[in-house]
Amino acid sequence: MTQLLTKIRRKKIHKGLLLYRLFQQLPVQKNLVLFESFLGRGYSDNPKALYLTLQKQRPELELVWIFAKEPNAAVKAACPNWVLRNSPKYYYLMARAQYWIFNTRQPLSLKKRRETMYLQTWHGTPLKRLGLDMDEVHMPGTNTEQYKKNFSAQAKEWNYLLSPNLYSSAIFKRAFDFRGLLLETGYPRNDLLYAPDRQQQAGQIKQSLRLPPGKKVILYAPTWRDDEFVTKGQYRFNLKLDLKQIQSRLGDDYIVLLRMHYLIAEHLDLTAFDGFAYDVSAYGDIAELYLISDLLITDYSSVFFDYAHLNRPMLFFTYDLEKYASILRGFYFDFEAVVPGPLLKESDQVIDYIEDIATQSKQYEEKYTAFQERFCSLDDGKASQRVVDALFK
Repeated sequence: MTQLLTKIRRKKIHKGLLLYRLFQQLPVQKNLVLFESFLGRGYSDNPKALYLTLQKQRPELELVWIFAKEPNAAVKAACPNWVLRNSPKYYYLMARAQYWIFNTRQPLSLKKRRETMYLQTWHGTPLKRLGLDMDEVHMPGTNTEQYKKNFSAQAKEWNYLLSPNLYSSAIFKRAFDFRGLLLETGYPRNDLLYAPDRQQQAGQIKQSLRLPPGKKVILYAPTWRDDEFVTKGQYRFNLKLDLKQIQSRLGDDYIVLLRMHYLIAEHLDLTAFDGFAYDVSAYGDIAELYLISDLLITDYSSVFFDYAHLNRPMLFFTYDLEKYASILRGFYFDFEAVVPGPLLKESDQVIDYIEDIATQSKQYEEKYTAFQERFCSLDDGKASQRVVDALFK
């Protein structure tokens, strides 16, 4: 059955590409702007922030979102103009749009026309080696040589690339072999973290998630591990954080939100922790989860670069640090020396730290300041405006 579905899908895409090339014979549709976040999996990230700014400021533009499946009612209300990925209309709009605003690479088969301006916003400050900087690639369906070849070819399609900080700029140019215009604007998605009404927004988000009032919020957002796949389409899952122990010792004061990779979230069962642990893996915009969280537990995910804008405590649950650094992608810098929080390997260490977090956090104040100066200095709540001004001159 799986092979049959794959065959049908490939046939559908092949037909779509024929339509795409046919539609490219039509003239570019001026003022048509397409948005896509994580290959259509959500309404989020830098494309969302730019969409909201353009929606307010440029009513003459036709703004259309691309989704991999039909969005829910709330997203439909926010994005009345949307199209399903790989539908005939999708290929029509892709072929005719004047602007693409995406945060991930596109298939090489969708080569854009010269008149289309492609803004690649990307989706994070790099900690792990990216693209051409990777020594080895551990991903299903590809190998190191092919991955790098494809990456370079895809990046050549980008007219503009956003950089969240000067540190990222140097890496992006080299790792992506980027030849276009690099916009050092900060990240539009972080504008929310500086919004004047951010406290009010946080209250509304908590209500929408039906979180219990009066409890502090722990956000657990680990990275996707490249070696968690067993074979194509099959993945391992083993939650290392001991929720039972955390609930026993911290449950009177805290709740936990778990933000997992979508392939891992499919296997997440929190029924035993009702009212204490919440699966927010499918929540549309992680920036809103930052806003409502009192502290972050992560590991090697780039989420901590954005969370640092809030100046709130961060803990790094790095139970497999030695393996991750040596076997997988490796890091761009000395992780332990730079991150503004403790590296902890056991759940009881995490709990001990949180129980005395006010005192414990003080020892990281200087590192936190240095971290913000290096990675957060371009953001001030106005990144979206700077990008819009550069792209729509």
